[in-house]
Amino acid sequence: MLGKIRDAFKIPDLRNKLLFTMGILAVYRLGSHIPCPGIGTAALMSFFERSRGTILGLYDIFSGGGLSQGAIFGLGIMPYISASIIFQLLGAAIPALQKLQREGEEGKRKLMQYSRYLTVLVAFINGLGVSIFFSSLTGADGSPVVLHPGIAFQIITTLTLVAGTICVMWLGELITEKGIGNGTSLIIMIGIVARFPIEIVSTGRMVAAGALGITACVTFFAVIVLMTAGVVLVTQAQRRIPVQYAQRVIGRKVYGGKSTHIPLNVNAAGVIPIIFAQSILMVPGTITRFFSNSPFAQGFAEAFTPGQWLYNLIYAILIIFFAYFYTAVVINPVDMAENMKKYGGFIPGLRPGAQTASYIDKVMSRITLPGALFFALIAIIPMYIMNSLKVPWYFGGTSLIIVVGVVLDTMRAVEAQMLMRHYEGFIKKGHLRGRR
Repeated sequence: MLGKIRDAFKIPDLRNKLLFTMGILAVYRLGSHIPCPGIGTAALMSFFERSRGTILGLYDIFSGGGLSQGAIFGLGIMPYISASIIFQLLGAAIPALQKLQREGEEGKRKLMQYSRYLTVLVAFINGLGVSIFFSSLTGADGSPVVLHPGIAFQIITTLTLVAGTICVMWLGELITEKGIGNGTSLIIMIGIVARFPIEIVSTGRMVAAGALGITACVTFFAVIVLMTAGVVLVTQAQRRIPVQYAQRVIGRKVYGGKSTHIPLNVNAAGVIPIIFAQSILMVPGTITRFFSNSPFAQGFAEAFTPGQWLYNLIYAILIIFFAYFYTAVVINPVDMAENMKKYGGFIPGLRPGAQTASYIDKVMSRITLPGALFFALIAIIPMYIMNSLKVPWYFGGTSLIIVVGVVLDTMRAVEAQMLMRHYEGFIKKGHLRGRR
């Protein structure tokens, strides 16, 4: 692995992309430590220490710890994710948006622009809710989180958080355009990974002080290793459909006559269902912050706290729904069947066209279900494991799936760049094992 990393840095173009990506991520982490004006970070962090395992603690993980520090990047990339979800859902129901989706790059650019506009609105609502919520908080010692609460603080904090979200969105697009991998996913991942060293040191101190048993600690890390291996296996699992191409004579050349396959991933949607489901479940908690004096609103917010049965049930259903939904968005069996028919390809035993499309759709529906169920279980089970072992480290299955998925996607992106330049990639494949 170290040799392959060294090979990657030997390629000037790839090295520049990797360094550019790391530089942008460093800027994001810097912005996650610059507090908004008028916020007492010590009191705010002490409050979030008591909020682990709640929706606030979970949101703080996805923002890379920026929310618990009242940082200018406190909202992270989540408003952009929420806006993208809304447009993807509307795209399946509104003909005008469906038409834009079929217009190629031009339509894609327009949809991205609309998503940016909606991101500003979502960030404004979230930022206003955060500013109002911070105004009512006190730290563990009773000191106020906001030094001078009032309308002026709410306006300044809301505008600062909105500007921070726009900046984070821009940084993510820069990585996607000029760096390596998907910028949005990398920003979410780096926010999650940034907490690992602190959590490991904290856990080690508790073991040394006798507050946490060694057996519980070893069991917890063993579970993490097993879960990681399972997520990697399911993420890379494929169902390969054999395809035969008939021979065609064009002029004096013979084309086709080869056997290949269509690789259908068990988890074709990647980490998107997890991110989409998490973003939607953050909405009720955000809205109820506007009604802090309402017992009904507080009861509603408590029901949507991670670990509660209602939260876990809806979370699992949303993961399965978005797994099917996003798979249907990225994989179109009809288009696949038409392209195969156009180039003389067919699945043995099936007629080209509608029958082939129906078969591909049936296979995708069958293999998507076990993958979605597995990820739903991985996202929920760690909550119960942590509660039973009394481990202070919040390492949810959601974080694990996102980190593993983004790392594998980034490795594939680096591998593709290396294979283009005759270097062996990170992930070995049967027909690409040696150097070309």
